[in-house]
Parts: sequence; structure tokens; C-alpha cells
Amino acid sequence: MSIRRLPPHLVNRIAAGEVVERPASALKELVENAIDAGATRIAIGLSEGGLARIEVTDDGCGMAPDEIALALERHATSKLPDALLVDGAIESIGTLGFRGEALPSIASVARMTIESRVRGADGWHRIVDNGALAGEGPAALPPGTRIRIADLFARVPARRKFLRSARAEYAACVDVVKRLAMARPEIGFTLEHDGRRAIAVQPADSRAERVAALTDRALVENSVALDHVRQDVRLGGVAGLPTFNRGVADHQYLFVNGRPVRDRLLVGAVRGAYQDMLARDRHPVVALFVDLPGADVDVNVHPAKTEVRFRDPGLVRGLIVGGLRAALDAAGHRSAQQPSAGSLGLWQRGPVGGAAPPPRPPSYAAGPPAQSAVWDGSHAYAPMARAEPASAPPPDAHDHPLGVARGQVAATYIVAEADDGLVLVDQHAAHERLVLERMRRALAEGGVPAQALLLPEVVELDEPACDRLEARAGELAELGLTLDRFGPKAMLVRTTPAMLGAGDARGLVTDLADDLAAYDEALSLRERLDHVAATMACHGSVRAGRILSVGEMNALLREMEVTPHSGQCNHGRPTWVKLDARNLAKLFGRE
Repeated sequence: MSIRRLPPHLVNRIAAGEVVERPASALKELVENAIDAGATRIAIGLSEGGLARIEVTDDGCGMAPDEIALALERHATSKLPDALLVDGAIESIGTLGFRGEALPSIASVARMTIESRVRGADGWHRIVDNGALAGEGPAALPPGTRIRIADLFARVPARRKFLRSARAEYAACVDVVKRLAMARPEIGFTLEHDGRRAIAVQPADSRAERVAALTDRALVENSVALDHVRQDVRLGGVAGLPTFNRGVADHQYLFVNGRPVRDRLLVGAVRGAYQDMLARDRHPVVALFVDLPGADVDVNVHPAKTEVRFRDPGLVRGLIVGGLRAALDAAGHRSAQQPSAGSLGLWQRGPVGGAAPPPRPPSYAAGPPAQSAVWDGSHAYAPMARAEPASAPPPDAHDHPLGVARGQVAATYIVAEADDGLVLVDQHAAHERLVLERMRRALAEGGVPAQALLLPEVVELDEPACDRLEARAGELAELGLTLDRFGPKAMLVRTTPAMLGAGDARGLVTDLADDLAAYDEALSLRERLDHVAATMACHGSVRAGRILSVGEMNALLREMEVTPHSGQCNHGRPTWVKLDARNLAKLFGRE
């Protein structure tokens, strides 16, 4: 077979396969063009998820008739300044799209109508039907551009049959618009689907305000702001508290120099920053904006421009992990606390006739009223030997954000009275976080104190698990856990972390072996140590079902108030919730 040139229409269809994967891909290209045209308002209309119609209208600079014709030719663009065309410094590009392939590619697989008007001139329109010119002439419209795409892939059945349902394609289109709207808060966006308005945001003063408008208004109260600089790289945006999480990672919005991206380096950095604060199947809500010199990032890696390559990836990853952790550390004991109306409705407002009694009545621990407690380095809060007079006044709830302990329910939840409401604390989840943070501090100061077992304990495992533990024996020793190989399928436990007290060594070693199997190769040394510490903390925490004295409860509350991340356990669940005075009044019909 001889070598020959491909016909132009086939070249465009091949390019469309790279640039236009689905309606959302075409919509992304059109909205990016509107942004680059200097638009202040962009209106988007969809029908059948974009399969039947995509329409984008902007108030940008517009195009003259000859420019419309040129825009439909391959590799024709207005987005590369003359200086870049001369020296070829493509890495210095500042616009979103610059290849000059999008419009001709889309026009080769759909019916495209372009209407545009430059200020001070008449409007013009041009129609291209699957690569063939179908008409052109004058058009009446305000200054700006309106592009309509109809019947995408209608004449390319091999591509059409791989598209998903209209609902799924619509969801992908909404995600594209949200990400572009977050990147450009100074631009107003509207999106209508089959006559119903789905998105309407006015120009905003800040990225955080725009992010909250497009995701969840509750994010404002349950997030921390980011503003960190390292060398020439700046990290901004908002990060949700670990307790404000989701079951999928679709609520992570990442931007590089104002460009929405889906970069594995950035996603991995976010996961690393939250890795000991969330359960494995939960994901944080974040909107991160990374800004750096154009010469330090390559945005020309992929035709759709959704991937980037950094000159110094370690610097960027370190900034994200360090910036997120610093911001979350500053949040202290904050947690996602606002109870919903549905949650309040679950509270029983009176006796229910015929209800079966609970299998075990809730316990209410009300130890000696004057007893106080201190941390003794073990797994419990031990009462002090010195007793105060029984007439000593109780602590003032006004002085403590988490209030003063009044009792314990079901030997699991601490009930505390705060100045502005009622606080409920999950004693196991809270203590788990406190133990982890103590282990981290001890590790940073040179190692976790170890406690020798009176009789070393043999833990039987399969051979690969023993191999993993033996390979990490040095790291585990830094955390106070000393292991020796005891035959091909067993490990000998000689010491455990002192602050865990008399825990279940067998269960601890078994869980650590499972964790190393799942994460050993994927994590750095520092991340592995954090992960191991989190597993140990879970085993060394005060368990649900243990009755605490009032002094022990108050000691737990006081340490929570000064410990970073104490608003959530190591798995991302909240450690405490609050019903403020207003919600309490609603429960009893007082408001």
C-alpha cells in the first residue's frame, strides 16, 4: 500500500477523536474560547445532555467575518502572541486554548453555527455541517459570539454508540462548567438544560466565595483558607475539614495557573495531606489553586490540556501537603458540627407507647464531684491522688469551648455543658486522635517510649506478612514496637508503645501487617510512619463501653481543646457534635 496524504475532512475527524471525546469536551473548548475572548458573562444552553444541542454565548471581543472563516481552519489561533510565534516559547502561554484544533474538529462531527460581532461593526454568521460549508451571511446579535453545536456525532455512529446516557453526559457538562467558573470568579456564568436553569453565578470578589456558590454553602463554615508561598509557587483556595468529606473524589477541584486540571501529582498530594484523617473510602472537599511562573510548568502535555508537567514536582507536592496540614493544624478542634433539620427530627420528643426496652440501659457516670484527673502516659486518664474539698465549685463552662462534663451516656458518649449549648463527645474517637498526636510529637522528639512485655508474645501470620513486618522492623521500633522474626510464619512481640498501655498486641500486629500490604510501596517513610501510628492509636484508645469519672471526662475535653485535628478521629469521623441553644429550643418547641 502506497503512502498518501489524508483528506482534510478525515484529518479533522481524527483530531476530533483526540479533542472531542464527549459533549463535555466540546463544551469545555467553547467556554475556554469565550474566557480567552475577554468575556465578562457566559451563557450556556444544553439539550439532552449536550447530545442534541450545545450553545455558548459570550460578550467578549467577537470576530470579524474573515476571522470566523479562519477560526474554522486547523491550527489557526489568536491566542499566541507574535513574540511566541517567533521564538517558539510555547511554555510561556497564558491562555486556556492555543492549538487551533477545537473549532474545526468539532465542526467535522456536528452541525456548527458561529455568530459573532465586533463592537462597532455588523454581525456575521457561518454554518458548517459535518465539515462542509452550509451557509453564511449577516447576523443580528449584541457584541460578542454565539456558537451552537447540533447533533454531535450524529454522522459518526461508531463514536455516538460509546456515549453514555443523556443524564450522565449532562453531569459531565455541569462538572466542566463548575471547574471553569471556579477558576474565573470575575466572570458570571449561567447554565440551562432543557429550559431549566442549573447554574447561575454572578461575578464574585474571591475564589472562596465562588467555590462555595458552586459546591455547598456549608463549605464556608466547614473549611479553612489556604494562602502559602514557597519560592515562586503560591497555593491558595479552600480545604474542607476532614469531617466534611464525601464518598467519591469528584469534589476535588484542582487548578494550575487558572487552568482546571486532573493531575495525578496533585491528587496524590491531597491524599497524602489527609491520609491519617480520613477513612480509606472517604475523600476531602478541596479547591486548590497553584500559581507559578509559566516556564516552570508544561501545559502542552495532552491535547485536551487537562494534564500538566512541573519542572520541580517535589516542590509543588511539598507545598500542597505542607500547606494543607498547616491550615488543618490551625483549625484545632474544629469539626463539621451543624446538625441538619433531618438530624434534629430524629430526636424523640416524648415517650413512645409500646416501645421495647433497650437491651442495656444507658449508664450515667457521675464520679466524685471534686475529683480531678491528669494524663499519666497510659491508655487512660488516671485520677489524681489529691482530692479537693467536696464543696469546691465546678469548672466554669464559659472558660472552655467544649464545655464541662456533666455525665456519660451508654458508657460511650460524654455529655458536656458549654456556654452556648450541649456538647456530645465520642470518647473512643476523641481519645484515638489524642493518642495519635501524642505519638507524632514523641516521634518528632526522637522516638516513642517502649514498654517491655513481661512475656514476649508470639503472633502467627502468613509468611508474606511476616516478611513485610520484618522489613519495617526499624521503623516500627521508632514507634515503640519491637518485633523479631520467630520462624517462617510468626513474629515475636517484645515491646509495645508505652502510651498504649496493656493493649491487644496480637490485634495490633495483625492490623499493621494488613496496612503494610495495602500501602507499603505507595507511601514514603514519613507517610508510612504516620499510617502505622494511626493504627497503633486506634488500638490504644479508650474504648466505647468504659465508664469514666467526671474528672477523666474533663481531662479528655481539656486536651481536645489544645490538640490539632481533635475535631475528627483518624478515620475522618467527627469526635464531637454540638446542639446550640437555638437548636435545643427547637427540640422543645420553645422557638
